[in-house]
Amino acid sequence: MSQTASIWLVIVLAFCAANLPFVTQRLFGVVPLKDGKNLGVRLGELVVMYFVVGAIGLLLEQHRGQIAPQAWEFYAVTGTLFLTFAFPGFVYRYLYKNRN
Repeated sequence: MSQTASIWLVIVLAFCAANLPFVTQRLFGVVPLKDGKNLGVRLGELVVMYFVVGAIGLLLEQHRGQIAPQAWEFYAVTGTLFLTFAFPGFVYRYLYKNRN
């Protein structure tokens, strides 16, 4: 897989993973919950998905043979990007869907 393809794979995967907590009532899209999910569960799921996508990105970077150093700025930018990717799902769940 080329470097460009792996970058786009991580971006698309991050977009899908960031919206997954808001489009389904199941935990991580698999485990059904008896009472559904509240905002706290969704945000916790969002944090876990951030680290899962980060691990996949790290594996792809290791496969290329070089790992760039990552300071706090890297995590600040990628965390903000992940929250930005989650915005369409949040709007759908809490702002748009409840509107009559």
